[in-house]
Amino acid sequence: MVVGSAPLFGVLLALVSAAVLAVGNLWQSRGVNLVSAAAERSGENKTPFIALLKTPIWLAGSALFGIAILLQMGSLAFAPLILVQPIGVTALVFSAILNARVRRAPLPRRVLLGIAISLIGVIAYVVIAALVSKQKPISDGQLIAILVTLAGVLAIAAAIRFGTRGTTKAPIFYVVLGGIFSGFVATLGKTVILRVETMFAGHRMVFDSGSVLTLICILGIGIASALSIYFVQYSHTCNPPDVVIAGLTVVDPAVAVVLGIVILQEATGAPWISFVGFLAAGAAAFVGVVILARAESAEEADPHTTETIERGAQRQAESG
Repeated sequence: MVVGSAPLFGVLLALVSAAVLAVGNLWQSRGVNLVSAAAERSGENKTPFIALLKTPIWLAGSALFGIAILLQMGSLAFAPLILVQPIGVTALVFSAILNARVRRAPLPRRVLLGIAISLIGVIAYVVIAALVSKQKPISDGQLIAILVTLAGVLAIAAAIRFGTRGTTKAPIFYVVLGGIFSGFVATLGKTVILRVETMFAGHRMVFDSGSVLTLICILGIGIASALSIYFVQYSHTCNPPDVVIAGLTVVDPAVAVVLGIVILQEATGAPWISFVGFLAAGAAAFVGVVILARAESAEEADPHTTETIERGAQRQAESG
C-alpha cells in the first residue's frame, strides 16, 4: 500500500482516532476532577501535576490521547489534510454516547439532534473533500509559511497569556488555544509525512536546507504538541469534558483546514461551488456541535447527573 493512495483507509483511521480521543478525554477529565477535589479538601488552590501522575485513570486517558494522535498522523499519511482532519468532530458524538453509558440513561432528544446535525455536516464535508482535495509535495516556501504562521500565533498567545496576567479569562479561552495548537500539530505532521515520502521516492538521502526545514518542522510539532497538551489539561480544570472536546473538534479542524487550503493548496482547482459546500457542511457540523455541547453541559449541571458521573469516575479510578 503506497502512502497517500488510500483515502478511505485514512478516513477509517481518523474515525478510530476520534473514538479513542473521546475515551481518553473522558478519562483525563475524570482524573483531573478527582485530583482537583482532593487538592481542595487539603486546602490547595491548584491541581498538583505530581498527583495526576499517580492517578491511574488520568494516566490511562493520557495514553489514549497519545494513541489518538498517532492514529491521526497515520490517517494523514493516506489522505489529504482537509479530508480527514474534520472527521475529528465525531469525537464529540462518541463522547456523548460514552457519557450516556456512564449515566446509564438514554440520550436526550437535544443530544440526538446535535449528533444527527453534526454527522450530516461531517459526512457532507467528507464527500465534497474526497471529490476535490489533492495532496502534493510540500515546497520549502509552504513549509516556511506554516512555521512563520505558527511563530505569529505563539507570539499572540504569549502576549495575551502574559500581557493580561492577573485578569480573569473565560474558561473557553484555554480550550481555543488547545485547539489552535492541535491544528498546527496535524498540519506540521502532514508536511513532515509528505516531505519524508518525497525524499524516499526520489532517493535523495542528503542533508541540505530542505532537511533543516524539516527538522525545524519537527521541533515545531514538539512545541505545538506541548502547548496543546498543557492548555487541554488546564481546560479540564475549568470546563466540563464535553465543552473541552467540543472546542477541540471545532477549532482544531478549522485551523487545519484553513492551513490546508490556503498554504498547502489541497483544494487547488476545485470549483467555486465546492467551497460553498465546504462552508455549508462546516456550518452544519458547527451548529450540531454547539447544540450537543450545550445539551451535554446542561446534563453535567444537573445535580443528580453530576453525582452519578462522580460515582462512575470514582469506580473507574479505584479499578484503574
